[in-house]
Amino acid sequence: MKHKNLPVFLALVLFITLACTVFTGGPDYPEQTIPVSVEAVDSLKLQIEKAVADGAQSGVIYLFINETQLTSYLAFKLQNSAEPMFTDPQVVLRDGQMRIYGKTKQGMFTANVGIILEVGADEQGKPKLQIVSADFGPLPLPDGLNGAITAIIEEAYTGSLGPVATGFRIEMILIADGVMAIVGRIR
Repeated sequence: MKHKNLPVFLALVLFITLACTVFTGGPDYPEQTIPVSVEAVDSLKLQIEKAVADGAQSGVIYLFINETQLTSYLAFKLQNSAEPMFTDPQVVLRDGQMRIYGKTKQGMFTANVGIILEVGADEQGKPKLQIVSADFGPLPLPDGLNGAITAIIEEAYTGSLGPVATGFRIEMILIADGVMAIVGRIR
């Protein structure tokens, strides 16, 4: 009687295995979870508007963006993407680097993602990103990773600053203790 149930048991185990996803590792998420909210994105937009208005008077723009604002912005941006590179982002700003964490899925496998970026400005005063490292656990890195991340950041830059972006030149970007400070001039 026990042998008659073995094929049913094996079929059930196979079905459960195929229905589930298998976590394959990757970098650890930050200990502290950064919340995602519409309010954080709205506060970022208001902050940018104020910085631009102040900059129109002085010619200099000072913008301070925190981890919650960047994490929220990226989360909503990825959520609206047809095929996001990863989900559940967390953006950590420490020691001159932007560290982006997330989760990716390929088939039945899931993994944590860790991308470390150096952020600066190029000769034209536009944001310049350099991937220091990218860890997708045992999963292969997506094609065009650098281009995709650069496109997201550039879209955030031009989309957030709107028509001022073309007349705005970044002079310096500093990252420390959960904040990215951007200093620029209106041309």
